[in-house]
Parts: sequence; C-alpha cells; structure tokens
Amino acid sequence: MPAPTIDQLTIADDPARWAALGFDFENGSTQIGSVRLRFTGPADSPDSSGIVAWSLRDVLSDELDGLPTTISESEVPAPAPAHANGVVAIDHVVAASPELDRSVAALQAVGIDLRRVREQPTPAGAPRQAFFRLGHEILELIQEPAEVVERAGGRKRPARFWGLAVLVEDLDASAAQLAPHVSEVRDAVQPGRRIASVRRSAGLAVPLALMSRDARAAGSRDARTAAGREAEAADSRASQAAERR
Repeated sequence: MPAPTIDQLTIADDPARWAALGFDFENGSTQIGSVRLRFTGPADSPDSSGIVAWSLRDVLSDELDGLPTTISESEVPAPAPAHANGVVAIDHVVAASPELDRSVAALQAVGIDLRRVREQPTPAGAPRQAFFRLGHEILELIQEPAEVVERAGGRKRPARFWGLAVLVEDLDASAAQLAPHVSEVRDAVQPGRRIASVRRSAGLAVPLALMSRDARAAGSRDARTAAGREAEAADSRASQAAERR
C-alpha cells in the first residue's frame, strides 16, 4: 500500500493575513509544496481557530485519536512555485496530545510511519515528541506538559492540531522581508538547521515557524558534487594523456 501523504489542511483563519505575509492565494486557498491550505475564515473563538482538520491519502482509517481527518482519493499535485516570501514547502505539521503513547499507537494503526520518539524537552516545554513521515512532510506530535494536561482536563482528551513549520529558500532573506513580524533567527532543535517564529503581531491563528534546509545535507551534496566534478576532470586528463601516448 502506498505511504500516507497529506492532501489538504483546513484552517480557520483570515486568509488576508497570510496574503499580507507573502503567501499567494487563489479562491481562498493556497498551495505550499504539494499540500493545499483551505481557509474557512476567522473562527468565532480561539478554541475553534487554527488548523481544524486535514485530509490524508492512503490511510487505513480516519480514526486518528481525535485529529479531524478525512480520507482523500486525489492525486498528489505538482509542487507549487516558491511564494513571494520564499516559502517552498511544508516542513512539518505540529499536533499535541495529552497522552503521547496512546496517540502514537492510533497513528501507527492507520498506517502512518513512526520514525522516532525524542525523549528530550523542547524549548517550549514539551517533554517528549514523536515524528511521523507523511510523504515529504513530517507530523511532529508533542506530549503536552503536565501542567497543561491538568489545566485542560486530564489525559482522556483527544489529540489536537497546534502549529505549522514551513521550509524557505533563504531564511535570513525571508526573516528580513517579514520584519518586524518574525523573531530573530536561531538554531533549531534539528542539528544543522535554523528557525524563526512568526510573531503574534502578524495576527495569524496558527503558530507558524520558518525553517532553513539542513546545512549538513547541503554541505554533503556540495561535497559529492565537487568530488564528482574532480573525478570527471581526472578522467578527462587521463584520457588526454592516453591519446598523446
């Protein structure tokens, strides 16, 4: 069976605020990479705003421990061009659970690939995180801190969507373009990567972060390319020497 992928995210927010940050829109929606973001307009309350649902391809069920899910039969579209703000793809979707192990089991049961569980706290205080692969995108599922679990009513609550991280071509350029609505660029939890957060002043209902590519992977690719070019040059020199002999 093909691996599950994200078709669409449904977001209760004002698309004009996203357009003001340089996202390209058509008929109330935008596409980031191969994922469509459909906007339903501002919600009546903060509790019903932000990412409210998604649709997935090739999952065995729509029962994902409370994450509102529909099953999509649509084909994966060609990736969208880079947006005016430099955004080229979704890096990861963030969801939160009051009971991480329960949610992990539910996601695995529908065929979503668990890549790893990180047993270290995030800067925001989440004690554990699980990472799932959904095509080119990642679902980061975080364990809610104990005080949040207690304040919100205990561990029997369902999982919920929380935020979004997008990949940009040039993080420094995008952060400068979106100033003053973006934090300072800093090192991300992922080694070799950097991140900047969109501030509340932008007025978005979704916590949004901008992320760089993996500098280590880029360096490795550059090194392989340089090595390949040097090997080609050496072969050429050897061929020329053989012809002279």
